[in-house]
Amino acid sequence: MIQNNASPTLDGLFRRVLARQPDALALRDPQNKQRITGQPPKRLTFAEADRAISALSAHFIDAGLPANSVIAIQLPNTVEFMLTVLAAHRAGLVVALLPLLWRQAELTVALNRTGARAIVTMSRIDGVVHADLAMNAAAEAFSIRHVCGFGDGLPEGMASLDHALEGPSATARAVTQDGRRAAIISFDVTADGFRAVPRTHLNLIAGALAVFLESRVPQGATLMSAFAPSSFAGLTSSLLLWLLSGGTLTLHHPFDGDVLEQQINDNSCDTLIAPAPLALRLAEIDLPSRLPSLRHVVGLGAHRDRSHQVRSGPPHMPR
Repeated sequence: MIQNNASPTLDGLFRRVLARQPDALALRDPQNKQRITGQPPKRLTFAEADRAISALSAHFIDAGLPANSVIAIQLPNTVEFMLTVLAAHRAGLVVALLPLLWRQAELTVALNRTGARAIVTMSRIDGVVHADLAMNAAAEAFSIRHVCGFGDGLPEGMASLDHALEGPSATARAVTQDGRRAAIISFDVTADGFRAVPRTHLNLIAGALAVFLESRVPQGATLMSAFAPSSFAGLTSSLLLWLLSGGTLTLHHPFDGDVLEQQINDNSCDTLIAPAPLALRLAEIDLPSRLPSLRHVVGLGAHRDRSHQVRSGPPHMPR
């Protein structure tokens, strides 16, 4: 349930696109998702994504997570990441983004510093048992009250979000759509270690608008994101850019060059979001013959920090 539209939020942007084109294709998984997570790839329309978001939101509310509490997520670049972020916001929660390269010690510090009440992960990602990492980190974080995950073979005590997606989603609560409220927590590096930085919905939308306008992404674009979304730059250039364009977001879990090229061609993607080094290499090859559908390449410039994430810089390199 939504209360007064005080200012734009991520869920508000999604609902606007949903109202216009519920049957349009919204999200598409990596083609090699089976190898990465052991789960088959998904394709969701906006209406199907909305039902999944409502089901996950209902699960978070039924689990007793209070409004404005923090839910941490460590997920691959798959549709589950996007659905979980939007579901958390629909439930009135704040999302802490945990990079995939972080292990138990870093996860524990992040959970304690943010006061997270829940953590969401995938059973396995690229052969690493992330479910066990999350359970062990949660055991050392006194604020954690709920641990949940996607995938098969989850450890005892971890709730299955795949089961939540299959069940009814009637539970909801009133959430004021106020873009000035915290939406995510990302992490910056200082001399004293990494620091949790809250970002509002308006911060995210402003960051995405800068990329959207500079790169001239068209409305209804077919986007390919080959950039890890577990940072401010990664989230704004994928999830937010998708919501602003109202098109289709295809995901690639970094990095397999052959699979990426096949995904772009098979799905006729016109816009690629990628790390700057990859974007620059693509500019040097014969794009018209290898990637004939591609019209826009958004390269994100980087400096490497402890989380190995990339800060945003949006050069536009049209073919």
